[in-house]
Amino acid sequence: MAQGKRHYCLALPIDAAVPFLPWTVFIYFFACLIFWFFLYRRVAALPRRTADRFFCANLLGKAISFFFFVFFPTTMTQPEPNGPGFWDACMRFLYWIDEPNNLFPSLHCFIAWLCWVGIRGNRQVSPLWRSSALLMAVAVCISTLTTRQHVMADVLAGILLSELCWLLASCEKLRRVYASLMDRLLRGNGQEQDSDPSQK
Repeated sequence: MAQGKRHYCLALPIDAAVPFLPWTVFIYFFACLIFWFFLYRRVAALPRRTADRFFCANLLGKAISFFFFVFFPTTMTQPEPNGPGFWDACMRFLYWIDEPNNLFPSLHCFIAWLCWVGIRGNRQVSPLWRSSALLMAVAVCISTLTTRQHVMADVLAGILLSELCWLLASCEKLRRVYASLMDRLLRGNGQEQDSDPSQK
């Protein structure tokens, strides 16, 4: 939808100082996806109110990101990983499937940080999950820079967006709207609903 529009580069001098580390594509592309899969399932198993807040924030963040992707498209210059090694080959594949646009804010950073924000103060989640989520969030944010997929402005915007959306999702009216929407979608798919009114 943003094709033909001017794309902005938000790179700063500090971005040039970040080393290009092809091996961190393992964090950016593989490790984070596996971790997020299991963490999303863990959050979905929490009480309805808590899970709804997390997934409501998730939906809000992606909707806001879509607005920026369309009306404030960004781009960046990426290196050419021409080395013969395995990780350089992985980087070439990543650049081939993921063009340098839709960068601000970074969805990788948004999701990674939200995964930590959503459980950081929740005693129903084990300390191992909480500490792992924080470590993964930091690692993913760094990997977006060391793989030259994002610049510093994208990373900071993704983190701030996750904090903002988590705060907005604490609004009871907004959470109820989200919960009602999900209930209607699930009923349309013939799935049973949580019958406990205390969790709605």
